[in-house]
Amino acid sequence: MPAVSIRPTLGPVEYPSLVAIWRRAIDATHDFLADADRDQIEARLATDYFPAVTLSVAERDGRPVGFSGVHGDSLEMLFVDAEERGGGIGSALLAHAVEQQGVTRVDVNEQNGPGAAFYARRGFEVVGRSERDEAGRPYPLLHLSLGRAKAQP
Repeated sequence: MPAVSIRPTLGPVEYPSLVAIWRRAIDATHDFLADADRDQIEARLATDYFPAVTLSVAERDGRPVGFSGVHGDSLEMLFVDAEERGGGIGSALLAHAVEQQGVTRVDVNEQNGPGAAFYARRGFEVVGRSERDEAGRPYPLLHLSLGRAKAQP
């Protein structure tokens, strides 16, 4: 399998391909998300959410296959194209966020068991919980913090 490289986003010109990656990732992993909520979030990605974070893009063979968004020390988003899951892209994005961008915190939907397990395997520990997501929707969040002894990807 070809290597993954991480680079900064190209900006708004690249947003449509990142939205498409987000949609395929969400469809594959977030079956708990109501269609209306998914559509509302998708409609705001390029206009509200992407500009609010530092976006990094994972590429394989010159094409985007995943991305992450960081704000301060918090990983605000990490999505891998559904067709590329299990290929080390999420691990590469997370390692980049932790090592190059100083990430120590992330929130994950409680209903996203595989996502929570992904972060736990990499040294993140649950330090809190919210009944609703940041927009007040009924999707509980687990608040995670990077443990003192970081696990290996």
